[in-house]
Amino acid sequence: MPGLFFVGVAVLIVIILVFNIIQGQKRRKELMAWAASNGFSFSPEKDAGMDERFPGFACLRKGSRRYACNCMRGRYHERRCTGFDYHYETYSTDSKGHRQTHHHNFSAMIIDSGYRLKPLSIRSEGLFDKLTEFIGFDDIDFESAEFSREFYVKAPDKRWAYDVIQQSTMELLLASPRFSLELQDRYCIAYRSSRFSVQDFQAALEVIEGIITRLPFSLVKEITGE
Repeated sequence: MPGLFFVGVAVLIVIILVFNIIQGQKRRKELMAWAASNGFSFSPEKDAGMDERFPGFACLRKGSRRYACNCMRGRYHERRCTGFDYHYETYSTDSKGHRQTHHHNFSAMIIDSGYRLKPLSIRSEGLFDKLTEFIGFDDIDFESAEFSREFYVKAPDKRWAYDVIQQSTMELLLASPRFSLELQDRYCIAYRSSRFSVQDFQAALEVIEGIITRLPFSLVKEITGE
């Protein structure tokens, strides 16, 4: 009986591995087709340098054994962009002292705005955010009560946050799929804690481009010095 048990476990492991391989191949084909339809290049190979190319984004510097894969590069409305799946590992120790490895996978889209951007983060507001707000750790609030209720906004420079997030930008974000968004240096990133669907990559492009194109003319003049 113990022998049959281990055979059953082995068969189950093989089935899971085969299923993951098939799903991975299916995903690569879907992303390759989407990349081609947008005129992007596509590479399924691992890229361990994404965190160094975009050091301002903390989400790319978590854990260890970090790498991107299924990388798509091209231009969207003449702006350079990079989309990819991302992996990193964290570790914990169980009650018996055995180290356990935890694999984390998510997706992201990055667009080069062409401007020098100050740090700004925008994400959906969660229960923990509401609790910290209750004890005095406020995020940045806006005139739109609905936007302030739905989104958690942080920036070292509050004036910059108000300049970037105009009324039209609030309306865009409220009407769009939810992403965690960050502005840093020349770049804007949209990501989630899980992998994107093909439609999510397209939506992320549109949200980021929408934020950039809605920057007030006076602000663009200020940050470009023109």
